[in-house]
Amino acid sequence: METVHHDVLVIGGGGAGLRAAIAVAEADPRLTVGVASKVYPMRSHTVSAEGGAAAVIRPDDSLDEHAYDTISGGDWLCDQDAVEVFVQEAPEEMLRLEHWGCPWGRNPDGRIATRPFGGMKLERTWYAADKTGFHLLHTLYQTSLRFPSISFHDEWFVVDLLVDKGRCHGAVAIELASGKIVALIARSVVLCTGGGGRIYPFTTNANIKTGDGMAFAYRAGVPLKDMEFIQYHPTGLPFTGILITEATRGEGGWLVNKDGYRYLQDYDLGTPEPKPVKRSMELGPRDRLSQAFVGEEEKGRTVTTQWGEVVHLDIRHLGEKLIDERLPFVRELCRKYQKIDPVRELIPVRPVVHYMMGGVHTDIDGATPVAGLFAAGEVACVSINGANRLGSNSLTELLVFGARAGRRAVREAGDAPDRPPDAALTQALDMERQIHGNLLRPAEKGERVATIREEMQTSLEAHAGIYREEEGLTTARDKLQELRDRMAGVTLDDTSLTFNTELLHYLEVRNLLDVAEAVVHSALNREESRGSHQRRDFPERNDDRFLAHSLVRRSVEGEPEVELLPVTITRWEPAERVYGK
Repeated sequence: METVHHDVLVIGGGGAGLRAAIAVAEADPRLTVGVASKVYPMRSHTVSAEGGAAAVIRPDDSLDEHAYDTISGGDWLCDQDAVEVFVQEAPEEMLRLEHWGCPWGRNPDGRIATRPFGGMKLERTWYAADKTGFHLLHTLYQTSLRFPSISFHDEWFVVDLLVDKGRCHGAVAIELASGKIVALIARSVVLCTGGGGRIYPFTTNANIKTGDGMAFAYRAGVPLKDMEFIQYHPTGLPFTGILITEATRGEGGWLVNKDGYRYLQDYDLGTPEPKPVKRSMELGPRDRLSQAFVGEEEKGRTVTTQWGEVVHLDIRHLGEKLIDERLPFVRELCRKYQKIDPVRELIPVRPVVHYMMGGVHTDIDGATPVAGLFAAGEVACVSINGANRLGSNSLTELLVFGARAGRRAVREAGDAPDRPPDAALTQALDMERQIHGNLLRPAEKGERVATIREEMQTSLEAHAGIYREEEGLTTARDKLQELRDRMAGVTLDDTSLTFNTELLHYLEVRNLLDVAEAVVHSALNREESRGSHQRRDFPERNDDRFLAHSLVRRSVEGEPEVELLPVTITRWEPAERVYGK
């Protein structure tokens, strides 16, 4: 088997991965950095982020205000030490990106422009029109090319980690163009593979977001944290699931039901007032807005379409000039995928799976319990997002914790052995034999991987969606076990080596099943309602029992086990969840 050696291996070429690689190169230019990504870095899902990235920049704002909004918005499940680090380092990272060439929006006086975003009391969301992720990723990628110590393995799919005696020694990957299986040996490994929204059928997530890094860590013995918290974004296009950014509401868009009524004023969005004022109600937290949609649906006040129930997002009153200046991509998406012009027509929207608050359990520097293994970005749970992430915190999180994980990986690399143990290389050979000997061989027709994926997604949507209860979650748990058993009977029609997408999909569905298992078992264990996790059979928040993180790990017998880890409280005691003035 061919081996490729790096001092630090970064798995994932999106925002967190590129920021981690740059941090390693800046901290010690002598170290070699390999970035392995199953797509070209500029096709990573970071590119699709539209609305902006949060950091304190205005004189009327403060770090404490940003921290409080984040903690309260997360329904008090955020680790407050991590949040304090996050809000402090966020402006530094954003200004660093400015110096690297990111074209942030400007006010007429030349200062950085900000816009309102959901759950934030003040305007602190930096933006580049409505293509912020695109410009952020371009800036990071172009900056990474300045460092000769960074090399890229584009379109290499990582199969699994190499772990022996509690230390990570690299990973095994398939070069998609050739089918060649390679051992990527490294002193430190940083997981930056993004989330796993594809466990659901209707999501803003790209097809590449299949929970790979979460599954790698889970199988390596690292617990996954807070996996029950799945964020639905309230405004996705029907059928496609394409996101209509929160910036549309930040600029003044309205959500209306079939009667043209701004229905959010009838719901508790966590505002101090009995009912939110009309200028702010559309900027309530995402979980509350998604739950309000369900309320409208149950009252028969949504609009029935061939793609299910929808409400409407109205931005016509903003005018063509403002839409073209600040929301050009929204107009483009509506024209291309809905055949409507939002300057003159209502936009049909519905809640859609968007983000996973949970992920690989890490400390404040991205370190996992396995030596030499780190994680940052959506794949990780540090935890700053708690039970509900505030919009525009995620892009900044990529920068802050990608950089911290990269710098910590440098320190860890110095403590690693000079060469990996024989047991790690034996693991790599076993993986190669499994793929070539079991999967890429002619076989009788058996189970189709697409069938398993679709049944998994249908079960998760039905039983672990916006609202859950024990009976449905138990049904989903049993269904996932059945699907795991059926995976053993899957056969592949394509036994070739070059760009074998069927093999890729098989490996991705294996990862998705691991992630789905962690979600369902964690949701069953949390007998309360908090943030995006709403149990109809336990409708109240229960701080006495569940002011704690869920940690799910595989037992020796292979069954998931869930335990609780207390939330870190520094200065803000749990209180009623509110936003707005």
